[in-house]
Amino acid sequence: MIAKNLPELIALKRLIDEGGTHFEVSTPCAVDIDGRQFPVYALAIGNPAPDVPALGFFGGIHGLERIGTQVVLSFLESLLTRLRWDRTLHHQLEHMRLVFMPLVNPGGMWRATRCNPQGVDLMRNAPVNALEKVPFLLGGQRYSARLPWYRGAPDAPMEPESSAVCALVERELLSRPFSMALDCHSGFGLRDRIWFPHAHTATPIPHLAEIGALEELFSQSYPNHTYVFEPQSRQYLTHGDLWDYLYLNVEGAAERTFLPLTLEMGSWAWVKKNPRQLFNRLGIFNPTATHRLQRVLRRHLVWFDFLMRAAASHGQWQPQGLARKAQQRRALARWYD
Repeated sequence: MIAKNLPELIALKRLIDEGGTHFEVSTPCAVDIDGRQFPVYALAIGNPAPDVPALGFFGGIHGLERIGTQVVLSFLESLLTRLRWDRTLHHQLEHMRLVFMPLVNPGGMWRATRCNPQGVDLMRNAPVNALEKVPFLLGGQRYSARLPWYRGAPDAPMEPESSAVCALVERELLSRPFSMALDCHSGFGLRDRIWFPHAHTATPIPHLAEIGALEELFSQSYPNHTYVFEPQSRQYLTHGDLWDYLYLNVEGAAERTFLPLTLEMGSWAWVKKNPRQLFNRLGIFNPTATHRLQRVLRRHLVWFDFLMRAAASHGQWQPQGLARKAQQRRALARWYD
């Protein structure tokens, strides 16, 4: 049964019902809590052929960050409406695959906690350890589930929600020659940031040139955007990052390109405009004023649509040969020197 006061899950179920046969829908796991069961839904649309590019959207990994789920749902609703009239969208989907997991941690959202009902932070839960020093607690800890950023017990399997994300990514994204993922979060800084791996080390990823080319393409196409692009390691390192784990475990990595990105919405800007949000646990991570929420839901649609176009047209902008070496030097100078 879906709780009446978990509106994001209700909205997702409505979109699934309205989508009808457009979407392939699965429930890779479900969360039992307080006598209720919350399904974790995965949706897919577009060409299932293994040689077409794919793009995944994820949200709600942290239960406190409802806005992450809401921006994915906003894009999903826009996509569903456009399917009724937009021939270019239908043509686009003939040549690519889209997957969605808008609410990964419904149990945490139900309890208004960052972690899942077992007290595990799903973004510290993967079996990958930082190679350099991490911030105390923030970087992931195994002391106790009563403390924040708990990774889970040593040698324990990943939580069902984390495993569901990994299974979807491995099946729908990592198996293809080109894929990207966008994971939507909030809570860091005054600016909206696009983070890319690594989180477990300050060492650049092998696909740094592709990240640099993607950033350059977006900045040239939308020169007035306000995003800050940077590796997560530039801010802090962590253990157990899901996207690092998935990136590091791409089979046939030399023949495949997988670019996992994180949209980190700057919630401090919302608190700055309304300091009373500091006294509300949800208010620290989410816009509370209706007009501000609507603005946030609007502003990221350009970025989401750009990622669709970039994935579908990846052969037109992925750097090769000398151009790739030049992008590598540019990215190193920008983010690592």
